[in-house]
Amino acid sequence: MTRLATPGEPGSGEPIPLSALQHAVYCLRQAALIHLERLWEENRFTAEGAVLHAVADEPRVRRARGVRRAIALPIASRRFRIAGVADLVDFRRAGDLEVPYPIEIKRGRPKLHRADEVQLCAQALCLEEMFAVTVPEGALFYAEPRRRTAVVFDGDLRRLTEATIAELAGVFAAGRTPPPTAIRSRCRSCSLSEQCRPGIVGRSALGWRRRVVAHVLGSGETGA
Repeated sequence: MTRLATPGEPGSGEPIPLSALQHAVYCLRQAALIHLERLWEENRFTAEGAVLHAVADEPRVRRARGVRRAIALPIASRRFRIAGVADLVDFRRAGDLEVPYPIEIKRGRPKLHRADEVQLCAQALCLEEMFAVTVPEGALFYAEPRRRTAVVFDGDLRRLTEATIAELAGVFAAGRTPPPTAIRSRCRSCSLSEQCRPGIVGRSALGWRRRVVAHVLGSGETGA
């Protein structure tokens, strides 16, 4: 059987998808289930996100208020072995340069965790490498407030983004799916909760066997 190429694996030619970084910050196991084990399930949240992104799926360039705007722009970084598509990139004049300003479209409201910010910062890393400029800032556009939230790509966010890339690359290289996140409240809105089974992952097989045997003996059932 032919083995599927692992994202980010040396020699595979397949970079880590930018979307995998968002999954990894939310739950490293979720990222591995989707991108390593190739599992995916739709729920209300993923369906709403797909509808929201449908308006920005066709690559094109236009001008708005004098700003060159690229929609669904393919981007990549050889240094970090990441690639994906930026929903929207404004190219703003800064002297003689056009500086990219990435804008990522998201459903719902701003999150308490930094998954969306890391995905956006990874876009900035790609754009910096592609256009040989520093990208200091971008924005997240959330559907419910219907406004942009500016994101500054400071040292802390860049370090978190690079650490997430390295951590996810390590998981893919090892080819092993890690345990669920310790923040179990995130499991309730995860589309992969049925496949993941966070409540039983990591339990002792021996302990499970002992409980089953005790149940059978206690109920008086016997084998054939």
